[in-house]
Amino acid sequence: MQLLKDKNALITGATAGIGREIALQFARHGAHVVIIGTNEERANQVLKELEALRSTPEQRFSKVLINIADKKSVDQTVEKLLADFGNIDILVNNAGVTRDGLLMKMSEEDWDAVLDTNLKSVFNFCQALVRPMLKARSGKIINISSVVGLTGNAGQVNYAASKAGMIGFTKALAQELATRGICVNCIAPGFIQTAMTDVLTDTQKESILKKIPMGRLGQPHHIADMALFLASPLSDYVTGQVLTVDGGMVM
Repeated sequence: MQLLKDKNALITGATAGIGREIALQFARHGAHVVIIGTNEERANQVLKELEALRSTPEQRFSKVLINIADKKSVDQTVEKLLADFGNIDILVNNAGVTRDGLLMKMSEEDWDAVLDTNLKSVFNFCQALVRPMLKARSGKIINISSVVGLTGNAGQVNYAASKAGMIGFTKALAQELATRGICVNCIAPGFIQTAMTDVLTDTQKESILKKIPMGRLGQPHHIADMALFLASPLSDYVTGQVLTVDGGMVM
């Protein structure tokens, strides 16, 4: 059963890790997928993987390489996509970066880089798509936050602020759009095995695993499965929620 057949999905940060896995999962379920990223080589590789999953000749996959923190670029991109696809049914705001460091040593540039990529991009894409979704009286917006946005984490005040901001943004926007058939939800992953966690030392990983009741790191497909649920009709009565996928870290 293809839960997203003929739906148009736009996914930011879709050229690696969690975003890539969400794109592949959506493609398996029949969606037309637009991947947003900055690395052309990785984008081309994901497009090849998507093409291998094509279920009908009509299923479409494309890439857009832009600075998602630049509102003008986002507005122009969305305008072109709407002209091409007619509508965007599903928006996944997944793009994220880290610039870790203690507050006393954190540069303004590292603060701005994280807030612009992780949070301002959510504002940019949601604002660009909210009117078309309101007109269609339907839509699914899925914001990929983090458990760090719920708990905080020493050395990550910028990252925690961006992810907590995403949670507040989700709840407020869900209230604005609920009566028009648009669902806005948030996924808060725990520690997922991606390039972002691969840089951790063995000692750091051992410390993290002690905090996870399931005793293991999550995999990108665990987040993609939750995103599929939120993007599909199965979640049509779910909005304004923060769903943790973290092996029990935050209870």
